[in-house]
Amino acid sequence: MTDASSTTNAPLAGEGESTVEDSSGDEPDADADSESDLDEGDIAADYIEELLDILDLDGDIDIETRGGRSYISVDSSGENDLRLLSKPDTVTALQELTRIAVQTRTGEFSRLILDVGGSRATREQELMLLVDRAVEKLEEGSTAAALPPMSSYERKLVHDIVSERGFVSESEGEGRDRHTVVRRA
Repeated sequence: MTDASSTTNAPLAGEGESTVEDSSGDEPDADADSESDLDEGDIAADYIEELLDILDLDGDIDIETRGGRSYISVDSSGENDLRLLSKPDTVTALQELTRIAVQTRTGEFSRLILDVGGSRATREQELMLLVDRAVEKLEEGSTAAALPPMSSYERKLVHDIVSERGFVSESEGEGRDRHTVVRRA
């Protein structure tokens, strides 16, 4: 289902230290890391790893690149380790902070997607239910069904779900009020 072009596991707190080696074989200075040596996913993983260390949480970070976009997944074998961080609003805030950290290091806009403890799969299920309700309204005779405002990534998921169900959708509104409207094809 995914066209993963690369997957990397980054060690976390207590699992070993990672260092970047330069071509001369000398131990690099942490401040001398070249941004060209680190891609968006690596920078994001380092940022999340530091955050987890500060919070004294254990987790495993996976980096996946699909279609030029980095997907960072944080999972934990501990039952409650990531429970608080995996709430939708918290994941959205952490994703924005991580994007800012990447942009600060690279000077380029980041479109990375962060998933904490399976939060993206949970949100996708919620979006499917929203689309189901919108389709029910259409089948009951409504000409259109508007969904609540959501992020561009979530709207993209909604557009895909709506299309799979044989309906059409478009985004309307501006800024935080931007939302998806579903109609019959």
